[in-house]
Amino acid sequence: MADLGLPSTHRAQRRTGWINRLVASRSFQRWAARFPLTRPIVRHEGEVMFDLVAGFCHSQILQALVAFNIPNHLMSQEVTANALAHRNAVPLERMVILLNGGVSIGLLSRRRDGTYGLTRRGAALTAVPGLADMIKHHEVLYRDLADPVAFFRGETQTELAGFWPYVFGAGAASDPETAATYSQLMADSQVLVAEDTLAAVSFKGIRRLMDVGGGTGAFLAAVAAAEPDVSLTLFDLPAVAPGARVRFEELGFSDRLTIEPGSFRDDPLPRGADAISLIRVLYDHSDDTVRALLLAVHAALPPGGRLIISEPMTGGDQPQRAGDAYFALYCLAMRTGRARSASEIATLLAGAGFGQISTPRPARPFITSTLTSVRLG
Repeated sequence: MADLGLPSTHRAQRRTGWINRLVASRSFQRWAARFPLTRPIVRHEGEVMFDLVAGFCHSQILQALVAFNIPNHLMSQEVTANALAHRNAVPLERMVILLNGGVSIGLLSRRRDGTYGLTRRGAALTAVPGLADMIKHHEVLYRDLADPVAFFRGETQTELAGFWPYVFGAGAASDPETAATYSQLMADSQVLVAEDTLAAVSFKGIRRLMDVGGGTGAFLAAVAAAEPDVSLTLFDLPAVAPGARVRFEELGFSDRLTIEPGSFRDDPLPRGADAISLIRVLYDHSDDTVRALLLAVHAALPPGGRLIISEPMTGGDQPQRAGDAYFALYCLAMRTGRARSASEIATLLAGAGFGQISTPRPARPFITSTLTSVRLG
């Protein structure tokens, strides 16, 4: 009765506050842990909370397993902790802790004879292109997040931006060795992105596709294999794009590829394509850069030309772990872009003169989500 006369939002807030205070009460927690109907819920929520607290240790176990190449070593045989300790110059008691940690997070299995092998999850880890290298490079991100308070205040001079120098423009990525490092990682991790993008997007009616920011052509190579009638153009930085020539020659697709070196920050996009793809490009850049790029794409396409966007996205009004608890932080550490929701990207597209915006349901949002749109006018 005390809520009578209060606006519904106030009543809801009071109910929420009362429930939160109840759940936070130690006496209620002790009762719920004993009561048969609430005991499973309490146990589950406690385990989830503990996983959040221990998550950093889990990630470091993963990091160490990959750094020691243990999953690959266990692919064909089960091995003792002693053998793995000797092979990696790790004290036996510490190797046992690492391996048991791997068992606890579902990557390894321990046999009755004391040997260790791979679970299905551990075997899958070795098969995902580029995943091991991505995990290894996370040591940079971990250092950037070492002081999370400073990180979220914007006080950390992050290292991750130096790992991906192209986000600062063509000049930052002019060193061939540096370009090769990030290009290879991008190419390896692009395989799954290409698979999901091609599954979500129809290429019917497309005669020439230009991939802007396409690196060494990993996405275009997947398109070449899946769409034999589509001609292909790659537009990327001079230090990056030539690697695509080798890739396409090895695959036998070189006659279908045209390379146009340039920077979309500084150079106009070539004309002639009736579709343009931006694969994991927008989230590397600020809103101003994205707006300029979308206007350049609009100018390069004919009326009715199609734009394909594929990259990890946040959940918008419904935050989700991949986009909001990983990629959003990753972009903060890169210091130039940000992870966006499909709705935010659609607004940017509309502002640049695109319509008929479609957002196919992503098969694996932790890998990529897609939008397609059409140039109006």
